[in-house]
Amino acid sequence: MLVKEKIKNETLFTLLETDMPDFPKYTTQLMNLANQNSQGTRPQFVGQMSELIQEFDGESIDEWKAWYLKKNPHAIDDATERIFSMIKKLKQSMREITKDMVREWVTDLIITKTYTGFNTQMAILKYLANSYDAQWRAASPAEEAQNIDGVVGAAKVSIKPDSFKGMLQLPFEIKVHEIYYKKMKDGVLIEYDKAAFEADIKA
Repeated sequence: MLVKEKIKNETLFTLLETDMPDFPKYTTQLMNLANQNSQGTRPQFVGQMSELIQEFDGESIDEWKAWYLKKNPHAIDDATERIFSMIKKLKQSMREITKDMVREWVTDLIITKTYTGFNTQMAILKYLANSYDAQWRAASPAEEAQNIDGVVGAAKVSIKPDSFKGMLQLPFEIKVHEIYYKKMKDGVLIEYDKAAFEADIKA
């Protein structure tokens, strides 16, 4: 019978004969955030760690430290500067945060982003209709049963996340334009056969 056992970090550090760092509460979360924003430990700055550790043939953390610093003598200092610079910017930003701002952020998260997240299909239908100066409508129940999500002009469309590529199987012999979308940090990326869509939209 398969069993699962957790090896705690404290145990891992002991087994590997290394010291477990002790940081004040919340500081690692802030440093992680600063690192993400500054990209201080990206491979182009500190090297591809998964490859470097494979090259290393020593047996202790002290040997690893010496080996790494010989190959990348400025990496840790450079990453530290990038991250600490971002920490200072975060400090300034935190001074600007008010309770009203937090309320506005929470409202945006719960109300606006939830609504827009669940209505991506409608937004894409409207976007396409506006782009081609056409009318649009949501699919009828009968059309939904055929994997149609809406109609723009005369073109029937199926709108799915890009993870659905190659998975869509229409049960009937009808022409449906497949539109795939991927949510990005700054919007939604859509992918479709534009020429075919344009040919059918005014059919």
